[in-house]
Amino acid sequence: MAGIYIHIPFCKQACYYCDFHFSTSLKKKGDLLWALKKELQRRKKDLQDQTVETIYFGGGTPSLLTVQELKGLIDEVYRNFKVASHPEITLEANPDDLVSEKAQPETTVKAYKEIGINRLSIGIQSFFEDDLKSMNRAHTANEAKRCLETATKHFNNITIDLIYGIPNMSLEKWQNNLQQAFAFGINHISSYALTVEPKTALERFIKKGDYPPINDALAQEHFNCLVAATQEQGFVHYEISNFGKPNYFSKHNTSYWQGKPYLGIGPSAHSFSGQVRSWNVANNTKYIKGLMAGKLPRTVETLSVADRYNEYVMTGLRTIWGISLNKVTQDFGETFKEHLLHEAEVFMQQDLLAIALQDSHVAKDHAERLVITEKGKFLADGIASQLFYIN
Repeated sequence: MAGIYIHIPFCKQACYYCDFHFSTSLKKKGDLLWALKKELQRRKKDLQDQTVETIYFGGGTPSLLTVQELKGLIDEVYRNFKVASHPEITLEANPDDLVSEKAQPETTVKAYKEIGINRLSIGIQSFFEDDLKSMNRAHTANEAKRCLETATKHFNNITIDLIYGIPNMSLEKWQNNLQQAFAFGINHISSYALTVEPKTALERFIKKGDYPPINDALAQEHFNCLVAATQEQGFVHYEISNFGKPNYFSKHNTSYWQGKPYLGIGPSAHSFSGQVRSWNVANNTKYIKGLMAGKLPRTVETLSVADRYNEYVMTGLRTIWGISLNKVTQDFGETFKEHLLHEAEVFMQQDLLAIALQDSHVAKDHAERLVITEKGKFLADGIASQLFYIN
């Protein structure tokens, strides 16, 4: 099984914290849509022995495209790839695109369903107006609520994004954000700490003193609250930033974490075959011109055994599936397993890591797995980096 990610590099405006590739100009939208279809045609051999089980529209803001434009891309996938009978097709959407004065919420949401989209990922971020303004989000708090009122009438499989660790956000306010999400009956939440990425507006504002610095202690307090509150509501904390009720885990993102192959279509999109990783040029004009010239402007990297091990450690430790000791031995060798257990020992002594037998919805086998503990979850990425194999 494999997945296809399609990057739509357009946004109405730039969020202060965002470092993804996008453009606020839609002038090249027609050419870009042509190029996306051309890349799908060129790369059909990349997955010729695979069945596509997930299609994910990310960005940028895919909901800026019309329903017919989205349908054209979905149809192109079906024309060029073998697609599962019931694929998960996710659309990232912003609230304002669904409920602005020009939008017809009921008509648009129904139309998404009619063209095969069966999962919505809605960028709420916060239900409070001051938070949205501080991040330069395009929607209002009222639009966030109205959007969910409409979307939940027609879609059961909805995930929303929420950001925690916003400076000066009280614990009570963060709890209020979560309770509003629960009240809408949302079955999946992706939640991330506000981080300062290089060359973003947020970084500039903090350096100038125009925005409060990030408070790691506050972020951890919010994270602990998030874990407890979602658990109480029946969510499974299946990846550090992702919480889903049973049967509502993201199939597409889970495939990333479990090392399945995927194609990334569009400027800046990444692809992975299991042995080779590639990424397209992060420039709309160069991407379009390259495909017009019959070439795909991208960088290709063949991963070493150590690279693949390190990647498995990083992604595996973030999930409830953990790191399978059998898989490490089979895929990378006994030396890597010995290295892993040696480096993990200090963290196990601190109750940050543990060896566990996992089954049921967590793993199909009863093999031993190295997993992050509740105490270690907030530190998962830092711990994983200490388990890396450095040549």
